[in-house]
Amino acid sequence: MKNGFVILCPIDFSECSLNAIEYASRIGEKYKAKLILFHVLNREDYLKLSPLDEEGKYQLDFVREKLGNLQKAVIAESIPRGLNACEIATQEGKIVQGTLDFAKSIKADLIVVGTEGVNELRENIIGSRASRLVEQSEIDILVVPRKVFFKPPRKLVYATDYLEEDKLAIQKVGEWAGFFDSEIDVVHISNSQKSIDKVLHLTMVEEIKPFVKHEKTNYVLKAFRDDLALGLENYLQVAKGDILVTLSKKKSFFDQIFSKNISKKMSYFLSKPLWVIKEF
Repeated sequence: MKNGFVILCPIDFSECSLNAIEYASRIGEKYKAKLILFHVLNREDYLKLSPLDEEGKYQLDFVREKLGNLQKAVIAESIPRGLNACEIATQEGKIVQGTLDFAKSIKADLIVVGTEGVNELRENIIGSRASRLVEQSEIDILVVPRKVFFKPPRKLVYATDYLEEDKLAIQKVGEWAGFFDSEIDVVHISNSQKSIDKVLHLTMVEEIKPFVKHEKTNYVLKAFRDDLALGLENYLQVAKGDILVTLSKKKSFFDQIFSKNISKKMSYFLSKPLWVIKEF
């Protein structure tokens, strides 16, 4: 396991971002990580709230006080359980780009971000900032829906398209599974039922197995004639998966199911956290 694991949790003090802190803290405890609670100050937004505070001083003081209170709560609860440290940081600028730039500057290993999920007034659209973070991040990112509260994951569902990089990504998944004694389902969703798919599946499973050290690992091939994302969502529900994991690489399964309309596709998984592996 890498020393000095760093988790960045961008928050805007909404319910969904506060929920993400719990996931970030619990994962951080297992990695003995440093957790950074991060808020991007968007001057335009704060001027609407406090038009007389042109320099943003009072808003900055207000934000730092709220961050400080969250930091105290995390320290009190998670440091005794293994979290190495909890720090706070603020930065002015655009929220998505500011978060990505800051994550890069601190060499974060994981970004944990909350999302509102389905907006009651705009069905099947998730928060655009969360989806843009997923698309643009070069760092692993975990998206936590607002109504999903942390529990030790019983099952991780890793969606594979049999890429060479799966051999490395699955080792990360195995590490998480080991922390929580979870099962892993390595799942390929196909839109056909051809026998060649079954042969390919068995062949690729034999190639991947030597890289999988976690004993509680299952290999699954499922056919779903319609949208692949819907097929994956169907499997998640039936198999009672707790976290969906996918690899984001060029021409990967992630790109097939999400890239055409990431906001709409991600809305399928609003009941489950989505961990997108970006690097090894």
